Amino acid sequence: MAKGNYSAVSEFILLGLTDNPELQAILFGVFLVIYLVTIMGNLGLIVLIQISPQLHTPMYFFLCHLAFSDFYGTSSVTPNTLLNILREIKTISYYACATQVCCFIMFSVWELLLLSIMAYDRYMAICNPLLYVVLMPRKLCIQMVTSTYIYGVSVGVVQAVATFHMSFCDDNVVNQFYCDDVPLIALACSDTHVKELMLLSIAGFNLLCSLFIVLMSYVCILFAILRIHSTEGKKKATSTCASHLFSLTLYYGTLIFMYLQPKSSHSLDKDKFASVFYVMVIPVLNPLIYSLRNQEVKNALKRLV
Repeated sequence: MAKGNYSAVSEFILLGLTDNPELQAILFGVFLVIYLVTIMGNLGLIVLIQISPQLHTPMYFFLCHLAFSDFYGTSSVTPNTLLNILREIKTISYYACATQVCCFIMFSVWELLLLSIMAYDRYMAICNPLLYVVLMPRKLCIQMVTSTYIYGVSVGVVQAVATFHMSFCDDNVVNQFYCDDVPLIALACSDTHVKELMLLSIAGFNLLCSLFIVLMSYVCILFAILRIHSTEGKKKATSTCASHLFSLTLYYGTLIFMYLQPKSSHSLDKDKFASVFYVMVIPVLNPLIYSLRNQEVKNALKRLV
């Protein structure tokens, strides 16, 4: 990605969310609070899971890595966003922009695949409760998470290299508050056909595979719950999936809003505000969801206190 070979642009200007100084001050305060709560919530959840023996199960092992993914993802965007709100000209260097694109894609892939793995984990726990420990040994859990990280890093690097292999000549104003693939493609002055094809095919493959695993897992879970005769058993089985279902609804709902809008109603301004929810709000909600709606986590926290 040598700048001299492929681009005359040495930095990009991020438009941000608004030009209104008063609104910028409000956004800075809100984003700062959200970021601090996100850091404390996700790191706190990771520490709680690590030091609580009763949480050393596959479900909480995956939740621990989901918390790490949320911490990493928001940290790749929010600090620079906060800094840019204070700046009159919101610039980011060429290589910093390339790094942010890579990191954000990695976070997106990790989040997508970890939620899919957690859906499969719930399927195994509810549909095969007696064999759950045998079918989900720690070695397999580590292999699944490691594969997710390796694949996410690979996709992030490949997509970032493809993006910054394009030429950026004169226009360097990115209509977003962070470096994102879609607005960067719109700025390129070279052929973008290969990059657009890569973006569509890889993103579509990841989303469809993830959605297939989630849907198949929960269809099997639904049939398993319907076969349970006792009301108490059904309630217990449903409660183990409630937090995960809530996270899935938030995540896929945001993705559908961002990428499946009709062209007539689609706008980059809507994408920016949807991105705020995706990048900042979901990472702060996940630890709250799994803490407030999960009795085991609340009990572990009480014992620790």
